[in-house]
Amino acid sequence: MANLKEVKERIKSVSSTQQITRAMKMVAAAKLRRAQDKIIQLRPYSEKLSAILANVSAGNSDESMNTFAEEREIKNVLIVPVTSDRGLCGAFNSNINKALKVVANAYADATVYVMPIGKKANDISKKQGFKRIDAYWNIFGNLSFETVREAAEHAMNGFENGQYDKVILIYNEFKNVATQVVKSEQLLPIVQLVNEGEVAATGTDYIFEPSKDFIVEDLIPKSLKIQFYKAVLESNASEHGARMTAMGKATDNAGDLLKELKLMYNRTRQAAITKEILEIVGGAEALAADK
Repeated sequence: MANLKEVKERIKSVSSTQQITRAMKMVAAAKLRRAQDKIIQLRPYSEKLSAILANVSAGNSDESMNTFAEEREIKNVLIVPVTSDRGLCGAFNSNINKALKVVANAYADATVYVMPIGKKANDISKKQGFKRIDAYWNIFGNLSFETVREAAEHAMNGFENGQYDKVILIYNEFKNVATQVVKSEQLLPIVQLVNEGEVAATGTDYIFEPSKDFIVEDLIPKSLKIQFYKAVLESNASEHGARMTAMGKATDNAGDLLKELKLMYNRTRQAAITKEILEIVGGAEALAADK
């Protein structure tokens, strides 16, 4: 059985750890609220833009309208995994790592490029030896639409000039505090809208207002950037939810461990006291016998 000093030190250590995990849970909860508000506000706008974009792409055969919808032979693939900058958030980052390996293996015959978003994604892609575009991994240091836009434009320009034939986003979609779902989403070429399993309406006649050029030059690129931004915000909210859950469980586990350690401390202390009493009684009896 451990001595009293060892048990007391373990209790102190676990108590200190519990204070840290409880504080981290509270910080994650505060950040989650702000991140959750952002993604909830952006979702309807993003979904509507994506629907318009898919309909316009499907319903117009003009080559200029389908610059970002052009299907090509897959020779070069850009994968954009979105993780966090820090750990202590459960399986949040490892799930993205697994998905990255699955997607990369699916395009084993092509040249795979990785544009990591988040420090953990940068470390993972570097360790696994992928060809990296590492100019945008620190986006979360100053998360805004402007910083994300630069990364989105790199992917869009690369697809437009033929550097990439497909662009895939991998991120955690925020469902609730306890649930984050890994998504592998094709950003480019644009996926045409399909309703309830039916083929997209490619024969739709559109009236462009103010002009077709405005649609091509403004709406489509803006929609793609918003879609990219939405993926980053989803991941950001998921990170805080995962960290809040992980730190909550760690705090509870520390509490359970403290109960066991305190019980062990009391038992050890009681055993030590009993031993001392027995020694005193034994000594007293020995003295009495001598007399």
